[in-house]
Amino acid sequence: MVVTQENVAVNGSRRFSPQEIADVLRDRIRAGELKAGQRLPTQAELAEEFGVERGTVRQALRALQEDGLLSNVSKGSPPRIAVPPSPVRGVPRPTMVGLAPRLVDAFGARQVRVDVVCHTAETLMLAVGEPLRRIHEGTLTPQSIDVRILLPSREITLAFPRLVEAQGEDDPVHKRWLEMRNAQAQVLRHNLQAVRSTHGIDVRVTFRALPFTPPVKLYLLNGEEALIGYYVVTERAEEYESTTLEMYDALGAASLLFSFDKQSAERDGAFVEESQKWFDALWETISTELTLS
Repeated sequence: MVVTQENVAVNGSRRFSPQEIADVLRDRIRAGELKAGQRLPTQAELAEEFGVERGTVRQALRALQEDGLLSNVSKGSPPRIAVPPSPVRGVPRPTMVGLAPRLVDAFGARQVRVDVVCHTAETLMLAVGEPLRRIHEGTLTPQSIDVRILLPSREITLAFPRLVEAQGEDDPVHKRWLEMRNAQAQVLRHNLQAVRSTHGIDVRVTFRALPFTPPVKLYLLNGEEALIGYYVVTERAEEYESTTLEMYDALGAASLLFSFDKQSAERDGAFVEESQKWFDALWETISTELTLS
């Protein structure tokens, strides 16, 4: 079974945040429970399902709209699930829309290698669901999958997310981020390793910790393609453990991903090679062992 964010208790509470509701709906879209062109339930129905106010549902729907997953958004009727665009290589797309098709192509190789620098594994956790689904249905048949992920260390003071106004040592924003980082990474690792037992694929998933907050997200696919997107920091508020957190944060799922293909041009090839060197250097030098707990 493919585990989703729905199965992970992020903050130990039954009260869903807008981000958690958006995560659940994203999972349903990726799994095909909500199909392209289909209308979402009404805000009232979603509010009743998740036990929240309509304002919380509206925030979740805005996040999905920014990710390009909803269309026909209006006040008069529930929005529809957007028809996914054709995966055109090189055309910048929001991360949540553009990453899954590129991963599907990458997982078509016999030996799959994916190297990632990111702030949390949320987007990768969701996007990898599509190539894994195709492995389970038999249309993708890699022999090995090697995924290496660099995430910020729990020991550092993050540049973001952080409180707008500084607080003492008990930092709820850092606690929230750490819970999300660990939960999402555990789900990602579980789902990837599941194809080892079901399909006999040699799977390795390794995490290491960075001593700084990465300002960009980077995905390196089989040493042939580099996808890079900027974390754009914004001020926003979120409910956490019955408290409203005013924070500086970056919603990476909406960031545009720029693709550089090693085979398309000399300039792109140089970027892919230098990006791989940069990743390998971080992995082998200043990164440290990361424990998901």
